[in-house]
Amino acid sequence: MKVAVLGATGVIGRALLPLLAEHEVVPVSRTPRKGWTVADVTTGAGVAEALDGVDVAYYLVHSLGTRDFEQRDRQAAATVSREAARAGVKQIVYLGGLGGDEPGASAHLRSRRETGEVLGAGGVPVTTLRAAMVVGKGSAAFETILGLVERLPVMVTPSWVTTPTQPIALGDVARYLAGVAGREEALGRSFDVGGPEVMTYRGMIERIAALRGRRPLIVEVPVLTPALSALWLELVTPVNAAVARPLVEGLRNPTVARDERIRELVPIELTPFDEAARRALAASP
Repeated sequence: MKVAVLGATGVIGRALLPLLAEHEVVPVSRTPRKGWTVADVTTGAGVAEALDGVDVAYYLVHSLGTRDFEQRDRQAAATVSREAARAGVKQIVYLGGLGGDEPGASAHLRSRRETGEVLGAGGVPVTTLRAAMVVGKGSAAFETILGLVERLPVMVTPSWVTTPTQPIALGDVARYLAGVAGREEALGRSFDVGGPEVMTYRGMIERIAALRGRRPLIVEVPVLTPALSALWLELVTPVNAAVARPLVEGLRNPTVARDERIRELVPIELTPFDEAARRALAASP
């Protein structure tokens, strides 16, 4: 099969590319790279050429960090949907987020759900994998948690640290993504993907701290608004406020897999959280 990876330079894209070696792969990026195809899904430049003759298109693009990320993601998804239909693409594979269906879901999670809907509007079957926090170097959510552990011996934290979530290892997400390519059973379907453990953000902080040989004191307070939480994160972690604000708003929503159908379609041995965190830490400077 001929497979295009839109967003190949991102954290997920870089992990996915080696797993697609059996296919003819077209890595797509906005910035020129030797042997890669240049295209910008926001403006539409080069997208038609990137999808020419492609059987499966991975959509791993996200505008988080820009002020108008919802509009940008909507526009980019519409462009890819239209051009994929014109090119005769047989399948779009999209990595979305868990938690976007609940009442009161954050703008970030709602946008992830909407992106999947827009991608499917052109008629090309979309396979959506919905994940919570990805545990891996470069993942914004993981780097945020790591930043808290590294910088704060005492944490006054918002109440969202008790929200349940189901983090998944970067390698496991990549294997699930690779495993659905060209699978007829996956066409037009959405799958929840999660790691083997459900935990709270506080639990993640404490377990990453233990791997670092630290024991931070965590004090929960109910009064930190999303805006204040975002500013707090910007002060103490590498994540800037434009990324932190939508992330924090999303942390209020439980992000737990509701079904395990993906495990029947793509049977893999899931990586325990501590092992995934060790690998991410080992890859960090």
